[in-house]
Amino acid sequence: MFDWNLAQLDAGINTLVMGGGVAVGIGAFFVAKKQALSYLGQPTLLPVVTSIDKRLVFGSLIFGAGWGLTGFCPGPAMVSLAFGNQGAYVFVIAMLTGMVIFDYLDQGFRRS
Repeated sequence: MFDWNLAQLDAGINTLVMGGGVAVGIGAFFVAKKQALSYLGQPTLLPVVTSIDKRLVFGSLIFGAGWGLTGFCPGPAMVSLAFGNQGAYVFVIAMLTGMVIFDYLDQGFRRS
C-alpha cells in the first residue's frame, strides 16, 4: 500500500522520470509507425481512434483514482500479489471485480 509518510516527493525528479517515460513512449510509437511488422514478425497494430470522449475520460479517472488510493498499478500489483502483499490481494480482487462489472455494463450498452 502507498505510504503517505513518504509522499513528500521532489517535483524535479518526478518531472524527470515522467518526462523520460513520455520521451521513450513517443520514440517507440515513432519507430512502430514506420514498421509493417513487429520484431516478432506479427502485424503492427496501432490505435486508429484518436478522439477523446466521455468514456475515455471517465475510465481514466477511475483508473487514476484506484492507482492513487491504493498505490498500485495493475502490473506491480500482480508482482506484489506473488510476494503475498495483503494490500495487493484487495487491489487485484477489486480490479477483477471492476473488469467484470465493466464487461457486463459494456455489453448492455452495446445491445441497446
